[in-house]
Amino acid sequence: MVHATRGIVLRTVIYGETSVIASVYTELYGLQSYLVNGVRSSKKTNTKGNLFQPASIIDIEVYHNELKNLQRIKEARWHYIYQQVLFDVHKNAVILFMTELLQKVIRQPEHNPNLYSFIEDAYIELDKAEKKIVLNYPLFFLLHLTSFLGFNLQDNYSSEKQVLDLKEGNFVKEHPIHPYYIEPVKGSLVSQLLKVMHPNELQHITLNNTLRRQLTESLLLFYALHIQDFGTMKSLPVLQEVLG
Repeated sequence: MVHATRGIVLRTVIYGETSVIASVYTELYGLQSYLVNGVRSSKKTNTKGNLFQPASIIDIEVYHNELKNLQRIKEARWHYIYQQVLFDVHKNAVILFMTELLQKVIRQPEHNPNLYSFIEDAYIELDKAEKKIVLNYPLFFLLHLTSFLGFNLQDNYSSEKQVLDLKEGNFVKEHPIHPYYIEPVKGSLVSQLLKVMHPNELQHITLNNTLRRQLTESLLLFYALHIQDFGTMKSLPVLQEVLG
């Protein structure tokens, strides 16, 4: 039976001479691997391969068998065509960072339509965003993605609780005995970012390059503390170089 769903391509690997295996986070089935035949060709008229570039948002008709690890796609077409992400160096660096992050944190084929909607909306809003918003976008995505992963930061910041304990995921009165925490000044910025409900609100939060880098690295440490074998982000140096 054929099923229709939207999906976001997270990774593509070459398979054979003309095929690829695409890792796609779908609205209907969660993370799935699809064998896609005939998308790699020397012919200039063959544009199907572009559909399966990382970060592509596509509509697909699929043959789904829960007993198989590798599924097949009957038909694929664009759901959303980026206007700026592929050509704007800042937005491109951000979306590649976001996509690599998703590769690391989404590992099981779990149905989660709310997570899918958050990711798709985040990708589309990035494409439309002004530059000042783009600079803070990785922090917004890092913080709000956690609420769908089960280890989100609690925004209990107050005049008494200003130190952000990255192991516990909340603000505390005193420095913990372990080294995984964020100091009060930067902790207040995290609290502000946690209150941002739509990317457009990011333009009201002013951060210099140093603070932005430090907060990004701290939040990646938070992920590493809560996700086994999280590893390092290969796209981080590029992101930092491009955003400044």
